[in-house]
Amino acid sequence: MFRPLFAVFLLSTPALAQETKEESCGYQADVVRAIQQARLDRVKEADIAETIASTNPTWPANYNAAIPQLTSWVYEQKKRDLRKKDLGGILYEQCVDNWEQIQALKNKLNN
Repeated sequence: MFRPLFAVFLLSTPALAQETKEESCGYQADVVRAIQQARLDRVKEADIAETIASTNPTWPANYNAAIPQLTSWVYEQKKRDLRKKDLGGILYEQCVDNWEQIQALKNKLNN
């Protein structure tokens, strides 16, 4: 289940330096929830980015870079599980719990 955490690497822009871990993890969770809802609404995987963009999401635009990776993860889940689980909540908890580790990996990759 840790695969989505690596989406944070796609979000390594200077703008994120201003965000707290709760904000960043919250935005990532919002992206996952939007993808999950689109999947439940039977949006084709290839149309996810366009469909989500058309809703004028409230997260910063740089978070859209994570949509392709997170989409494949959400679409791998069984629909019955998507109806029962809050994948955004799961990702949020993992992100907050592993924030320091994620930042260390990101810094290592940037150096």
